[in-house]
Amino acid sequence: MRQDQLDGLVTFVCVAEHSSFSAAAVRLGVSPSAVSQVIRNLERRLGIALFNRTTRSVSLTEAGVGFLAKVHPAVNVLTSAALELGDTTGAPSGLLRLNVPRSAYMSILQPMLSAFLEAYPQIDLEISMENAFVDIVRLGFDAGIRFGDFVERDMVAIKVGPKVRMRIIASPAYLARHGTPEQPTDLLNHNCICFRSSGGVIERWDLAKGKETLQLPVRGRLIVNDSAALVQSALDGNGIGYMISGYIDRFIERGELVSLFEEWGPELPGFTLYYSDRRRVTRKLRALIDFLRDPSGGHFSDAPPLRPAESLRIL
Repeated sequence: MRQDQLDGLVTFVCVAEHSSFSAAAVRLGVSPSAVSQVIRNLERRLGIALFNRTTRSVSLTEAGVGFLAKVHPAVNVLTSAALELGDTTGAPSGLLRLNVPRSAYMSILQPMLSAFLEAYPQIDLEISMENAFVDIVRLGFDAGIRFGDFVERDMVAIKVGPKVRMRIIASPAYLARHGTPEQPTDLLNHNCICFRSSGGVIERWDLAKGKETLQLPVRGRLIVNDSAALVQSALDGNGIGYMISGYIDRFIERGELVSLFEEWGPELPGFTLYYSDRRRVTRKLRALIDFLRDPSGGHFSDAPPLRPAESLRIL
């Protein structure tokens, strides 16, 4: 067998897994044009087209599907062997790509980011922030973080970060101008900062005190779809906001925000880090999980991951 018959197989499998030349390029650490060239060379040697290409999508041809079924197992074995060899020596290193909503970045990643980068100087982080749930495997991400307990069946989920709860917040300046609400239902008469979810719905405020619950369809002149914008708007005195604990706690401690109706803030499941169960946990991802569970530098917990489920709730 000539060696050139094996050239391009890893690239071919990577493009097939991601259905994208650009995502495969990110995963392989090369340019999209380099990936395209490798695939063209492979198709020329084989004498057949492996992919259908359009300006919007990349999909396997019938021949490509058959070829993938034959070479995928062998490529996986070879790739895993190389990764295991390189991932058992030296410090964790390489590019770690994460997909997270801004609320997770502000509450979970931002507070520990400087310490993590200092502790692991050979790890580079790329953080993509978006609220909508995306296919992290197809887009070449190592892991995602979302709010809630459930992930899809082919994902492994690990709880990260502290427990969180919802808090109603306002600036002292806003309260001085408009008065402090005396009971939760008074919020219906205040200018509240509304949040439009990734599904397009303006979220209601769910409150709970013991067995008593309230769902308030608050209104206000300002609607945002970004957690940072919501917090900044509350700091600027533009209205009363509803936000998870974590990032906002520092502003409350400094007196820049006031927390209203503390006893009505429901406790929430918290954040979940998830990754494909088809991938072994690399040392760089394991280092991040260790750090999220214990920023002081504890060891990876042996606690079992959450049971995979059908869907993922998003904040």
